[in-house]
Amino acid sequence: MAYQISSACVSCGACADACPVGAISQGDSQFVIDAGACLDCGSCADTCPNGAIAPAE
Repeated sequence: MAYQISSACVSCGACADACPVGAISQGDSQFVIDAGACLDCGSCADTCPNGAIAPAE
């Protein structure tokens, strides 16, 4: 199950820097996670200062 980024994202980029496979990129209004590339490791969620990243439901 991939992670997803909520609207609490402030586009700081910390999650993209933490992703070991580069599955996170800047979208139109916030960062987005490529579900196909996500390893479900949780590094991005651990790094996010706003708690904007959680496992997809």
